Amino acid sequence: MLNRTIAPPIKDAIEFNLSLKPFEKHTLNNGVPVYAVNAGAEEVLQLEWVYYAGNSFEKHNLVAASTNFLLKNGTSTKNAFQVNEHFEYYGSYLNRNCFNETAVITLHCLAKHLEVLLPVVREMLVDAIFPEEEISIYKQNMKQRLNVNLKKSDFVAGRLIDTYLYGPEHPYGRFSRFEDFDSLTREEVLNFYQQYYRDGKFLLFAAGKLPSNLFSLLNQHFGDLKNSTVTVPLIPSVQAEEKKYRVTNDPQGVQGAIRMGSNFPNRHHPDFTKAQVLNNVFGGFFGSRLMSNIREEKGYTYGIYSYLENHIQESAWVISTEAGRDVCEATIVEVYKEMEELRNEIVEEDELLLVRNYMIGSILGDLDGPFHIINRWKTIILNDLPEDHFYKQIETIKTVSAEELQQLANKYLQPEQFYELVVV
Repeated sequence: MLNRTIAPPIKDAIEFNLSLKPFEKHTLNNGVPVYAVNAGAEEVLQLEWVYYAGNSFEKHNLVAASTNFLLKNGTSTKNAFQVNEHFEYYGSYLNRNCFNETAVITLHCLAKHLEVLLPVVREMLVDAIFPEEEISIYKQNMKQRLNVNLKKSDFVAGRLIDTYLYGPEHPYGRFSRFEDFDSLTREEVLNFYQQYYRDGKFLLFAAGKLPSNLFSLLNQHFGDLKNSTVTVPLIPSVQAEEKKYRVTNDPQGVQGAIRMGSNFPNRHHPDFTKAQVLNNVFGGFFGSRLMSNIREEKGYTYGIYSYLENHIQESAWVISTEAGRDVCEATIVEVYKEMEELRNEIVEEDELLLVRNYMIGSILGDLDGPFHIINRWKTIILNDLPEDHFYKQIETIKTVSAEELQQLANKYLQPEQFYELVVV
């Protein structure tokens, strides 16, 4: 019997040996790979169709995102209401998301309802008709949403900093405009749908308590679809020459949105994981230096964070916060002070241990359940990383030295490399 008068031993998270449950790989008749994690106690599962149909492939702005969104808005046999009602009737949830390189259709459902849900997903992928009425409603709703968002300084800042970092014509730097919605046509949407969905390339990811007939069902409904060779366009970024921007969005506003950003290599670069450790010391979590200084000591903001953007081709190191209009410039000064300290002084071992434990603990939380596990694998697979990337990442977090972090700070945390943007 446990002696409950004695507290259990306390262990640091870095002492844990984390493992990532391997995926099973199956291949449909058309060569489409299915990556699956069979785990969990409940009879639920998640299926994701990942198409190479993101913003990088569009000739005109918003075509990729609009096509992805409107997949659910009608086929030749069902109108938008009937499609949505079908999924809701069976207690399932079907979502769509469009990213820079990929576009995703995600289905959450009970395993027992797969046989009646998969045919409708297939119908969306091969027989969507994009009615003019639905496109008109979509354009009206999106313009109303954009009109509301443009009044928010934080929204405007998020758009502009990416444009400065990558260029206005780069998929990572483009943003939606009213004229883009006005010029969007059904013909453009249909052509994009034909090229990148009907004739495109996709992968499948499955997670949850998977039924024994899952792969035969997937093969039955999707094993005859086209699976073409698609190459993601490699579009070079074009950074803005000017580094400092001050934008007035609301003359009466009392708060300003601050973004500071610098271009950074992608996940394949040997500095990437080490930089993630440095980023957490700098501003990556609630116990970071930026938070301690600018929130707790100065009281300029409720929260400030830094992060490495999770793009596939290129990345960026970004600092993001909102502060009182009268202290925005002082906030930027303090950010640079924290960069300088990281360049000039070694991180103390206690602080580094706290960050290591935070990062390992966060990863441990991300491994809770099959949906989180398959998301880890999806990131590895879509970024074309080696299968042992997860374990190399853990090892780097546990072993990177304070001296290495100082070298990285001197390499990447230089004020002249950062764009400054304040939107009030």
